[in-house]
Amino acid sequence: MSQLPSSAVSSEARHEPLRAIVLILITLSLFPIMDSGAKYLVQNGYDFVQVVWARYVFHVAATLVFLVSSRRRLWLRLPRGPGLQLIRAVLLMGATALFFAALRVIDLAEAVAVNFVAPLMVVVFSVVLLGEKVGPRRWAAVGVGFLAILIILRPGTGVFQWASLLVVGAAACNALHQLVTRKLSVIDHPMTTLFISGLVGAVCLSAIVPFHWHDPDLLGWGLMAGIGILGAMSHYTLIRAFQYAPASMLAPFGYTQIVVATAIGYVVFDNFPDLWTILGALLIIASGLYVAYREAITRRLTRSRAEVGS
Repeated sequence: MSQLPSSAVSSEARHEPLRAIVLILITLSLFPIMDSGAKYLVQNGYDFVQVVWARYVFHVAATLVFLVSSRRRLWLRLPRGPGLQLIRAVLLMGATALFFAALRVIDLAEAVAVNFVAPLMVVVFSVVLLGEKVGPRRWAAVGVGFLAILIILRPGTGVFQWASLLVVGAAACNALHQLVTRKLSVIDHPMTTLFISGLVGAVCLSAIVPFHWHDPDLLGWGLMAGIGILGAMSHYTLIRAFQYAPASMLAPFGYTQIVVATAIGYVVFDNFPDLWTILGALLIIASGLYVAYREAITRRLTRSRAEVGS
């Protein structure tokens, strides 16, 4: 479970849009594959705590192997914002745990679609917590996005499942995590941030996973290792994509993850979203894209005014 962060760019950035698009499409294919592995495990006797533990432990192991073999250990500098790093790690761990817990009963495509309300929650939290100003157009887009959530979940009807609220909670954690990531992007190298988040998750969950342990068979170990390795690979390709193109250009591709998740859900789990879920997902995509468009315009205007002022 993951999304395109609002900031994952390092000082090595250069403009190669075609390479960036290829990398982002690889990333968006790896995310739902990882989530489908988690869904299989939690539906077949494994506690979600154990699955989240595997997600972080094998992620850290794969990242260490990569850093040592590629001689890029300089990325692992001591963080300049340790407090923010800890907050980000806890938020990311919470988002992953809530999302994986929900996958036990929620269809993959529905869970991914609902989780994409996170960019809209970023707008709300940025106003409430950071005092940022948001115009009526973006507020309208946020309102449409939350209406879409009601369309998908349909509270008060026979199709509503309380586990759906876990995905909403995951989206809220994800939105707060994105706000913290924005702050850290100008303080620490993105690979340092990703490694610390994985390490904190692995250490914290290792303390409680013995109470939620189910002895894995060979397939279980393979899937748990695969989830962690895919998580590490997807975050690496994500970082590389943002080094070749700006976030504003890559943001629209993020919603292809819903399409991939739908295809995997149908092929692997024989689930296909109903008409209301598809309608809600389309509204979330439209509102999210509009918010991204308005934010790009705002940044452009701010930059132009700064250049004129200088």
